[in-house]
Amino acid sequence: MPEGPSVRKFHHLISPFVGQQVVKIGGSIKKLNSAAFQSLWLQDTQVHGKELFLRFDLDEEIGSPGNNPLPEPLEKKEEAGDQKQTFGCDSQKISDQSSRSLNPVVPSGDNGSECLGGDSPAGGTERWLQVRFGLFGSVRANEFSRAKKPNKRGDWKDPIPRLVLHFGGGGFLAFYNCQMSWHSSPVLRPTSDILSEKFHRGRALEALGQEQPVCYTLLDQRYFSGLGNIIKNEALYRAGIHPLSLGSLLSPPQLEILVDQVVEFSAHWLQGKMQGTQQHTEIYQKEQCPAGHQVMKEAFGPPGGFQRLTWWCPQCQPRLPPDEPEQVQLS
Repeated sequence: MPEGPSVRKFHHLISPFVGQQVVKIGGSIKKLNSAAFQSLWLQDTQVHGKELFLRFDLDEEIGSPGNNPLPEPLEKKEEAGDQKQTFGCDSQKISDQSSRSLNPVVPSGDNGSECLGGDSPAGGTERWLQVRFGLFGSVRANEFSRAKKPNKRGDWKDPIPRLVLHFGGGGFLAFYNCQMSWHSSPVLRPTSDILSEKFHRGRALEALGQEQPVCYTLLDQRYFSGLGNIIKNEALYRAGIHPLSLGSLLSPPQLEILVDQVVEFSAHWLQGKMQGTQQHTEIYQKEQCPAGHQVMKEAFGPPGGFQRLTWWCPQCQPRLPPDEPEQVQLS
């Protein structure tokens, strides 16, 4: 899924639409009540780690949480014979069969209710739409995603947006490969967000010092929200740490360097995205490291957990002996 810098860029694309009213919707979402959505105004957008939050209200003016309850955004039953849905453009239509393949099950989450099928938000107070992206999830502003290569059948079919919101100002937002659910408030923990000024280094360092491989801890969103597989690989390589090194065997300076690399690489990646430049990686998906050594690749993950492909250089990132911590040389 998109990592913190990418989701921050999505947030940047959405921000200009704040204060505008939704006038038309489309996409592959089923059981969506168009009329209800079209009465809503986008009032705010916030980002935390890999998740986006969009606030909608009935009135242009922001009201208190208890007033102007959110209208029912779902149809509890599909109308018989409804075999097609539109993107919001008359010339672009998707078949029921195509949209079915792009409709993942949406968990209700923390005090949230499903907005893609199921009942409407409980009590009508859920005003925040939480967006969680899949592996190739994205947001496009005033443009649709286009196919970059043919599929297995040789067809050049453009990706189908999950949701398209057309606004009164004339522009539109297209959301791809994502899950959405309504919440009464955004779930924000800036102290764990690696791109937040409030990121808590001390808590992150304490988590990294546990007796488990550091590559497991880095992907724990409780401590490193927004950190994904690319940042994990790059930070470990730049810090000279083997992904399976136990955090409890690393010295405090090594842990400090690792957190520094996480923050610096993420910030640089975000800056590049805002400037439209591609991020350079030194180890991720490489066959050789910058020093010319052969790179190793293997899937690592906690027992019973998700295994993620990991690239590392055995020479630049030696694994620590179980009873002899490696000494770091500080210049």
